[in-house]
Amino acid sequence: MAEVIDGHGGELALAAARAFGVNEMFTLSGGHVFPLYDAAHKTGFPIYDVRHEQTAVFAAEAVAKLQRRPGLAVLTAGPGVTNGISGLTSAFFNASPVLVLGGRAPAFRWGSGSLQEFDHVPLVAPITKYAGTVTDTDNIAGEVRAALTAALTAHRGPAFLDLPLEIVFSTGEAATPGAPAVPVIEADPDEVSRAAGLLAAAARPVIIAGSDVWGGDAIAELRAAAEALQVPVFTNGMGRGALPPSHPLAFAKARRPALNEADVVCVIGTPLDFRLGFGEFGAARVVHIVDAPSQRATHVETAVSPAGDLRRILAAIADHTGDRADHTEWIEGLRTAEDAGKARDAEAMAAETDLIKPARIYGELRKVLAPDAVTIGDGGDFVSYAGRFLEPAQPGTWLDPGPYGCLGTGMGYAMGARVTYPDRQICVLMGDGAAGFSLMDAESLVRQGLPVVMVVGNNGIWGLEKHPMQAMYGYDVAADLQPGLRYDDVVKALGGAGETVEKAAEIGPALERAFAAGVPYLVNVLTDPGDAYPRSSNLA
Repeated sequence: MAEVIDGHGGELALAAARAFGVNEMFTLSGGHVFPLYDAAHKTGFPIYDVRHEQTAVFAAEAVAKLQRRPGLAVLTAGPGVTNGISGLTSAFFNASPVLVLGGRAPAFRWGSGSLQEFDHVPLVAPITKYAGTVTDTDNIAGEVRAALTAALTAHRGPAFLDLPLEIVFSTGEAATPGAPAVPVIEADPDEVSRAAGLLAAAARPVIIAGSDVWGGDAIAELRAAAEALQVPVFTNGMGRGALPPSHPLAFAKARRPALNEADVVCVIGTPLDFRLGFGEFGAARVVHIVDAPSQRATHVETAVSPAGDLRRILAAIADHTGDRADHTEWIEGLRTAEDAGKARDAEAMAAETDLIKPARIYGELRKVLAPDAVTIGDGGDFVSYAGRFLEPAQPGTWLDPGPYGCLGTGMGYAMGARVTYPDRQICVLMGDGAAGFSLMDAESLVRQGLPVVMVVGNNGIWGLEKHPMQAMYGYDVAADLQPGLRYDDVVKALGGAGETVEKAAEIGPALERAFAAGVPYLVNVLTDPGDAYPRSSNLA
């Protein structure tokens, strides 16, 4: 006979979440969710609180991304939930298994005008894998289990449950939660074989691997497939670092010639979206390998699109025994282009100019970042340079907002990363525009003893808007910020530390002080407002 647990709604919810490996909650205090705090407090379950609910969801998403298991955010009713919507949406676009438990005005008074009375579910349903209101205390554990199972089932994503006041405060009972049972999607073996055959026989094949390769724990299988068929690999998102930069099949700088000349492009675990030219690769045949049928591209024609567990698909590709072409000359040509690109980058990263070029900041960062450092990008123009100049040495060490492009992830991602890795370097890269979205939560980091380093590229403008608007109209509006603003003084006032850097030669020593400080530390680098990351438009 199954064991039974009893307690109030908060205890039942947390017991179910623990069974899925949830080890902490991120929250902003609210009376509607007190029982969840009570359950955590009585059992030593860590609570991390923030100054804005979006930070709580972003912190939970960072845990979900880095640890490949659910992250938990607890938000109070009404504005607590709506303040977390951007975080939920980012998690949806990033396939991050985040669970948001929301408070809800009491059901027995619904329609009477209780404090923060609002029906959250219709708002969050389009951006979650599972959304519902729990109507009986005895059902809380089962609903949490169902929500988390949905969140972890490919294609992964966030889930939401709200708990009416009288439901979560009441007592009930449920069967003791067992181990999670997450279904595995099996790909069509014929489609997998066709994909392998196309890659093996192509004269000029390319692999592009994205975040789902990391999220699906398929890094080793990706390497095995690339090595077995000798195919060059490019990455984006959390696919970065899947092959270390020194690997003979790892490429980053030769992307343009690779995609211009390839005859087969195999995109694995990432959508054919604006980051990949919407999947338009000239005359190349496109293989799109995804973790679920829902992720197959419908806006371009693909040669084949296997859908299922990425580990199994890539392992099968690695075992391909059919005909294959010799890719040696193709790889050598790309290596020549790669080396030329690295030489150009090295020159840019050593620029001695004052005003400081953003590239120089990344040149100095490369000298001080440890191989296992977690680097977080939260910005537009400034963070675009990070994608070009920083090459993660290990998988699972790069966090950016993903295709939804939501600014304000920085402090939440930093909190989740620090909780995940107490002893690693955690470095947040922010534009001065992005700093305005979440910098107040540096106080949350200070108060809870979570040191991180923040580097702000401060050019006093919204760079991704000012330069294109000037090009389009000959003028710009709503694109200026205060030049030279002392974001380091903001962090100092919140209990942290920091400094402003105006000379290129001062960047390296400032970074060394920041990483040695042991407190949240902001390095505020004044950069050249005329230096814009090269792109035709940010409106694609």
